[in-house]
Amino acid sequence: MRLVLQRVSSASVSIDDRTVGAIGRGYVILLCVMQGDTSLQAQWLAEKIVKLRLFDSPSGKVNDQSILDIGGEVLVVSQFTLAGDTRKGNRPDYTAAAGLEDAKILYEYFMQKLREAGVARVESGRFGAEMSVQLINEGPVTLILEK
Repeated sequence: MRLVLQRVSSASVSIDDRTVGAIGRGYVILLCVMQGDTSLQAQWLAEKIVKLRLFDSPSGKVNDQSILDIGGEVLVVSQFTLAGDTRKGNRPDYTAAAGLEDAKILYEYFMQKLREAGVARVESGRFGAEMSVQLINEGPVTLILEK
């Protein structure tokens, strides 16, 4: 699994100008399920994300608190294009991405694991849909995680 995590002060995802998911302070996660990925990878990433200390403490200590510590929220958006291979030619090759059914199962499982780990609110886009994502990146803090 491959994901891009952005620390945000707010974010939303829309389909056809209709908001389908929105959060306040927390993370936007663009998630790509790759061929061969398993539930163990999804669980590991969810556990890693909730333990990451990317928020400053109220006293100003840098990277002192996790998403759980601040009661933060998460917006997860499916993003198969993270599997894009651009080493050859000018057209990305997305064949490393998992098939639709397998990817959707792990996408939903990943969100379930975030909820089970204690994330206050987990919102999402619509799997496989054409979406517009708006966010205010805080910091900016952006990480790429892969398992």
